[in-house]
Amino acid sequence: MKLLWIFSSTSGEGPGGITPECIPGAVVEVVGEPQAALGRLKVSLYDAVVATFPVEDWSPEEFLEEAQRANGSVPVLIHHRQASFADAVRATKLGAYEFLGPDATPEQLLAAVESAIEYRRTKDLALLGSAVSQEPWRQLLVGESQAIQNVAQIIRLVGPRRCTVLISGETGTGKEMVARAIHKASPRGHLPMVSVNCSALPENLLEAELFGHVKGAFTGAIQNRIGRFEQAHRSTLFLDEIGDMPLETQAKLLRVLQEREFQRIGSSETIKVDVRVVAASNVNLAERVQEGRFREDLYYRLNVVPISIPPLRERIRDIPLLVHHFIEKVCRQEGLPMREIAPETIDRLCSYHWPGNVRQLENAVEMAVALSGDRTTLYPGDFPLPATPRKPPVIEAGAVAVPDDGLDFEQTVSEIERNILEQALQKAKGNKKLAADMLRLKRTTLTAKLKSLELSSTGRRYAAHAR
Repeated sequence: MKLLWIFSSTSGEGPGGITPECIPGAVVEVVGEPQAALGRLKVSLYDAVVATFPVEDWSPEEFLEEAQRANGSVPVLIHHRQASFADAVRATKLGAYEFLGPDATPEQLLAAVESAIEYRRTKDLALLGSAVSQEPWRQLLVGESQAIQNVAQIIRLVGPRRCTVLISGETGTGKEMVARAIHKASPRGHLPMVSVNCSALPENLLEAELFGHVKGAFTGAIQNRIGRFEQAHRSTLFLDEIGDMPLETQAKLLRVLQEREFQRIGSSETIKVDVRVVAASNVNLAERVQEGRFREDLYYRLNVVPISIPPLRERIRDIPLLVHHFIEKVCRQEGLPMREIAPETIDRLCSYHWPGNVRQLENAVEMAVALSGDRTTLYPGDFPLPATPRKPPVIEAGAVAVPDDGLDFEQTVSEIERNILEQALQKAKGNKKLAADMLRLKRTTLTAKLKSLELSSTGRRYAAHAR
């Protein structure tokens, strides 16, 4: 591997010994200031760039912008010894492959560099293997988090095939967008995808919606009507909220998936179809199978390729990209000048829980653009977010038992506190600000408690994200 590393006299050595010498086996070219690095990026080939800050008269944002102009294909990793959460967000928005804070270790940097190089190689191979510089369906998946990259990889593999896909995730996570991406990635993508919301129709109407009916089949059937399966012939049928489908309709759906044929309601004529089925559910179908509310054989027929979409709160890295995407979308639709977004606004949005996921974020952006009036910059006040309801902590009866000979109260409480803090850090992926918000603590209070409980090592495990 060949690296270009900006390491100035003002950068200093990181607390864990992060220096250009901590990448074994690499050819590392060290320059003392960003301008020299930009010059080399234009004329030489590198696998990755590492920039250690602070650097006199330069911010990470300024360097990232110039690096994109010099050579946008090389991944840039930022190591900042005096970073804030806002710095990380802004750098990520401007294209930093990874942002490591002051607690980062050489091992974390090495892992990040190796990941960046593998990403670069994978991307280059994909470009070489395709005449198209960008996969059209990828535009439907906004985000650069590992979760979104994993989803994109699955779509890339199964999109061209006929296999059935089951998408799971909370309401508002973007399951339909994933379904559309699968459709666009397939040879059927030139035809429109057909969608049915299985929870929006009663049982008798759902069956007619799926399979069609003939005139006189039931009261109100005044003419023949084709169903969604016929409409989706040689295309893709998206069955949303399939967990709410009645059991009788499930049996008929199973037959269609097995035999690729069906009959309209009131008809004895067998109709053969070539349809690819993509289903989605916001409930756990495996649990519904155990409850007897979903057919086991249908579940396995649908769950050929499972795709799980994590909630937005678990992929914070995607929030800035999604915000800018929705701003562009709203301004384009409304014929408005493009809006900028203040850094403190991004901080606010990244610290919110988003119980309604991506759908709630899109609605919030649309409202913010409307409330901004003639202003060209969106501020936190343009996003009057509702308070996120918090569930009471789950405390099992008898979780702490007092033995006959008593216990050390202070030590026991300390262990409980330690457990709560570790859980919060894990859920927040090491982001101390988010962990503090989760526990309704000030960040300084959280930091003090971590030190008192000697949990600094927990923080270091997530140093790549903790700010």
